[in-house]
Amino acid sequence: MQLRIFPPFASLLGLVLALLCAVPASAQLFETKATQAFMIDADTGTVLFAKDPDKPIPPASMAKLMTMEMVFNAIKSKRITLDDTFVVSENAWRTGGAPSGTSTMFAKLKSEVRVGDLIQGVTVQAANDGCIVLAEGMAGSEANFAAQMTDRARQIGLQKSSFVNSTGLPADGQQTTVRELTMLALHLWRDYPEFFHYYSQPDFTWNKIAQRNRNPLIAMGIEADGFVAGASEQAGFGLVGTVSHNGTRVIAALSGLANDRERSEEARKLLDWGSRSFQKTEIFAQDEVVGEAQVFGGAKSGLALKAKGPVDIFLPIANRDKLTARIVYQGPVSAPVEEGQPVGELRVWIGDTLSQQTPLYAAESVKVGTLPQRALDAAKELAVGWLRQKHL
Repeated sequence: MQLRIFPPFASLLGLVLALLCAVPASAQLFETKATQAFMIDADTGTVLFAKDPDKPIPPASMAKLMTMEMVFNAIKSKRITLDDTFVVSENAWRTGGAPSGTSTMFAKLKSEVRVGDLIQGVTVQAANDGCIVLAEGMAGSEANFAAQMTDRARQIGLQKSSFVNSTGLPADGQQTTVRELTMLALHLWRDYPEFFHYYSQPDFTWNKIAQRNRNPLIAMGIEADGFVAGASEQAGFGLVGTVSHNGTRVIAALSGLANDRERSEEARKLLDWGSRSFQKTEIFAQDEVVGEAQVFGGAKSGLALKAKGPVDIFLPIANRDKLTARIVYQGPVSAPVEEGQPVGELRVWIGDTLSQQTPLYAAESVKVGTLPQRALDAAKELAVGWLRQKHL
């Protein structure tokens, strides 16, 4: 694996970036009490913060994001409508309704409830009865629905999340990660904009009972408009939240906090920091050369690289010296090389968080070199190749 920084790149950003560091910085730019946390810029997917983001955790009520993905997808696919009604079974009533002592919308036993009202019960009140009624109505049983949730999770790219029920109530084998919860929230925001507004409702009245939104961020006045809070004995208190500020939207998931007050404070601080502490900057224009890769056996020894479009990065406003970047590729690249051929990627770190990975492609074609050129490259590879392998 070769690591290269193209000189024009370094000169372009020399005033603001420490690009020539051999390794990323060793400290985060932000500290949180959460044991797991992950935050991205919603527009680009750029990672702004990560702390043990891939450790499996029980999702608790944050599993309801996947339940809503199933419902929103079914409505968008015209398999159900907002005006369809589902019956409140005894299982839904006992497990998630008034007798359960859990978050509920107090749907009456054997009553028929509109899908639109069930959605509001789940997104605003984290209603367990609403989840189960939807699951049974759509799949015949909650177990069938949960299996479909896991299948659907794989379809949208969530490889570690598995679901046993629709509510997030404790169950063996039910797990997710804060990275995948964040990516799921991003998917909901991007793919279902017509339903996103449900998450920002400050309250919802059902069965003559008014309840406030259970997401503590909504009432804070910090421009938060989603998503859901959860808690479990095993993973502690967690939250998936999003904030939009001055045209920048960030989405984050946290877990492992001690109580609801700590969860609220840590989520607010992380999202506020993420939405205010970065500046989006274009560092390479369309078709601009980003860097160079070494070529083996070619008519040229170097291969210019470029991205498919402009390259933007998110600069930490107060800690620009904590940003590092490297061009990474498997090399040297063997000739011949065709223009547009995938070669490597530009990796950018913010502190010790791998923030961006931009694919790089050959900006030119390189033909096979002459016999003397190939012989010289072979001699060079024989001399230094073993050192590269030892370094890796």
